[in-house]
Amino acid sequence: MSDGHAWEGGWKVRLYERVRERGYDSLTAFADARPCVPLHLLAEELGEDDVAGVQVLSGLLAEAERRKQVSRFVRDVFVRLWSQSVPDGWPAVLDDANRFDVAEALGSWMAYTPETHKERVRQVGDALLARPPPPGWRPAGPDDELLRTLLPDEEV
Repeated sequence: MSDGHAWEGGWKVRLYERVRERGYDSLTAFADARPCVPLHLLAEELGEDDVAGVQVLSGLLAEAERRKQVSRFVRDVFVRLWSQSVPDGWPAVLDDANRFDVAEALGSWMAYTPETHKERVRQVGDALLARPPPPGWRPAGPDDELLRTLLPDEEV
């Protein structure tokens, strides 16, 4: 897997051409059909050597901003990072064997979150650590009930 050619040419045009070739009218619709797939794997599906995960992330954020659905985007990114870092779900006991995986997921989530939502994401991370969900919890998508409770949609 290499994204060495991802930044060559008109990458945004290429990204959306690939999405349309697969029968979707938006990057969000393409991603929604694959709710737990990590960003780098979405990118590979769109173009193994010429689409990067960060390009998918950027496109999803742009669409979310236009639709005023940034909170949903933030939850979506959490689900993708969680499935990548903690594929077996919330650990029964947070210990040395899994603490890094949880921290990696939460830290990456914070890094990928737009400034407008960083404080809320920090609060959600703190809440998850203080009152952990049931062992094995894996959100199936951005509309997961617990995630929507912790990070509701913005007022439109």
